[in-house]
Amino acid sequence: MKSIFTPALGRRAKLGTVLAGMAALFIAPFTIAPGAAMAQVFPSKPIRIIVPYSPGGTTDLLARVIGQHLSDKWGQSVVVENKPGVNGMIGSDLVAKAPADGYTIGIASPGSHAANATLYPKITYDTIKDFTPITLAISAPLVLVAHPSLNVNNVSELLALAKSKPASISYASGGSGSSQHLAMELFKSMTNVDMVHVPYKGSAASYVDLLGGRVTLAFDAMTAAVPHVKAGKLKVLAVGSAKRLPFLPDVPTVAEAGVTGYEYSAWYGFVAPAKIPAGVLQKLHAEIVAGLNSPKVRETLDKAGVLIVGNSPAEFSSFIAAEVDKAAKVIKFANIKPD
Repeated sequence: MKSIFTPALGRRAKLGTVLAGMAALFIAPFTIAPGAAMAQVFPSKPIRIIVPYSPGGTTDLLARVIGQHLSDKWGQSVVVENKPGVNGMIGSDLVAKAPADGYTIGIASPGSHAANATLYPKITYDTIKDFTPITLAISAPLVLVAHPSLNVNNVSELLALAKSKPASISYASGGSGSSQHLAMELFKSMTNVDMVHVPYKGSAASYVDLLGGRVTLAFDAMTAAVPHVKAGKLKVLAVGSAKRLPFLPDVPTVAEAGVTGYEYSAWYGFVAPAKIPAGVLQKLHAEIVAGLNSPKVRETLDKAGVLIVGNSPAEFSSFIAAEVDKAAKVIKFANIKPD
């Protein structure tokens, strides 16, 4: 799926942008280095944001609200392309192999830029070497929800039931190696309980069975799960974040509920191909972070139940490396294999 965001500029403003860009291109070779010249005129053509998942999810929402912001600010069209498949590998591979000029960027996630490095023996890109991290944009806390037929109301009761009847509780996820899967496997490893994994092709596909009680437990993003909690079709037991959420102030964290040290949230950020010019990276980072903190974007993301981050490229780089290691430990411990 492809969406194009066009700038809210008049014809005169567009003409001025084009003439200024042409003048900079003509003068640049005589005054500044090539990389700096590229940064000075960037962007001078449409930008592409690749989302490695299907439309409708958190990654898609993030790309579209930031895409519109960039288009409005820079006077260039921004094209959002959904390229789902293989836990985000297909879309991420397109970003890794795109020209390193800043005109193609993508969304990184716990699947594409953490789990896949260990989950797939023949991954088509190097998670660390083939990308330039731009910023960790948002954190999406996961909530632990249960079907009403599961006779538990908190984490302590869940653990007591799981230990008394091993492998009797089934849990849903958006597929092997997904955030939902790794969150539950981390929970299992820290509590020494045995529950049965039921993978689906995306977390949205799991809700028919989860709401019907054919699977009775799941970790999922708040935006997906909480509407069903409010409707009385699911009950929330805890949140996976390090701190309680402002949206659910009365719901304890998993750590508060007795699993000391537990923390797991989904996360999404922007990456570019490796070795893009430093000036281009600086422009992309500055405007994306400005967009995240703009009132319009912040309101949209707040309503989606995610937490805005907007850190530096260096911080995001270190974060990705740590997430790769964290995912590797869970995948190896649980012996997770691709679907």
